[in-house]
Amino acid sequence: PRARERTPLGGSGSGEVGSPKPSVLVKRAHTLTVLFILTCALGYVTLLEETPQDTAYNTKRGIVASILVFLCFGVTQAKDGPFSRPHPAYWRFWLCVSVVYELFLIFILFQTVQDGRQFLKYVDPRLGVPLPERDYGGNCLIYDPDNKTDPFHNVWDKLDGFVPAHFIGWGLKASPLLVPAQWIMDVLVCNGLGIYCGMKTLEWLSLKTYKWQGLWNIPTYKGKMKRIAFQFTPYSWVRFEWKPASSLRRWLAVCGIILVFLLAELNTFYLKFVLWMPPEHYLVLLRLVFFVNVGGVAMREIYDFMDDLKPHKKLGQQAWLGAPAITATELLIVVKYDPHTLTLSLPFYISQCWTLGSVLVLTWTVWRFFLRDITLRYKETRRQKQQSDQGRAVGNGDGHPGTDDDLPGSGAAQEGAPEQRVLAGKEGPSTAS
Repeated sequence: PRARERTPLGGSGSGEVGSPKPSVLVKRAHTLTVLFILTCALGYVTLLEETPQDTAYNTKRGIVASILVFLCFGVTQAKDGPFSRPHPAYWRFWLCVSVVYELFLIFILFQTVQDGRQFLKYVDPRLGVPLPERDYGGNCLIYDPDNKTDPFHNVWDKLDGFVPAHFIGWGLKASPLLVPAQWIMDVLVCNGLGIYCGMKTLEWLSLKTYKWQGLWNIPTYKGKMKRIAFQFTPYSWVRFEWKPASSLRRWLAVCGIILVFLLAELNTFYLKFVLWMPPEHYLVLLRLVFFVNVGGVAMREIYDFMDDLKPHKKLGQQAWLGAPAITATELLIVVKYDPHTLTLSLPFYISQCWTLGSVLVLTWTVWRFFLRDITLRYKETRRQKQQSDQGRAVGNGDGHPGTDDDLPGSGAAQEGAPEQRVLAGKEGPSTAS
């Protein structure tokens, strides 16, 4: 067949060369433009700006510049992931941030405890000092009548950046102890309400019709603004069917995903504790924003990896780096910087709950994927053997009950003979007459 001619960019398909459409310009990587701007910026710093004589300032500035150059390279040259909204460059940016964050964690891991904590002073001079004790569960009163100036001071004292972070985080996860005050605030308000809103959002997205129209093809300004807003929604909807009980491999994979999720949540609290970072510090909140963007891509890549039937398949970029590698490195930092807290004995009732839950999961796993399969195979083997024995008995004609009834001209013919004779006797006189 004749090869189809390529339509020039922005052309009408008739061979006329036209100017690129604005939507095409937005989707381009702009590698040459980024390279030119980056080179001009470095040239300005080198030739026109006087270098300060402050060693610490120059060190920080050089590190930041190196990171920015790497981010520019990654945003323009890295491989695209599974997501394309709002723009592929957005997800390439977070992939490069994952690399930078993992390298930073490895650097902290190789420092002594004191040096690692003091190194954070280069990021923020307010860091590197021990955290004051903060009581979250000592006073559970929502309304304190003894405090006339602010009777709701207990509520405001507990409302830090983790409250909206929990709500948004569990809303995005949408997959389903504490002292009384935390139980109400953390489980019902933040986590429970977040899971409910997340499930409702998923339900709305699954029912939405995904039929996209180019921004420049929409005639009205209201339609253009609506199209820009919907650019931050999925391009299409893919329903995840994890089916954890379908095979042992999928069951272990889902258990591993849950374990990584729990470790990432636990690292949030342990890292700020061992590195002496206040809960309201912007680095703590930026880490939560980082995991929101990285976790979604990692989950999609893990799901594609599990459903891929190719014999030689490769785990995705964020699924390799963004979730397991970073979470494991954070855990190693926690173990190195504060082994004493991790080795403290758990309260008896908490250890009982963990032991009971682990035993139940292990017992169900053994029954579902080993004992149940062995039992089903044994029953199937017995059924096939019984069918084989019955077939052999019929073939040998050993007087098995019901076998003679199936032979042609035997019992059925003999039973029909008296009936035929009676009918013949009755029809004789009628015919003669």
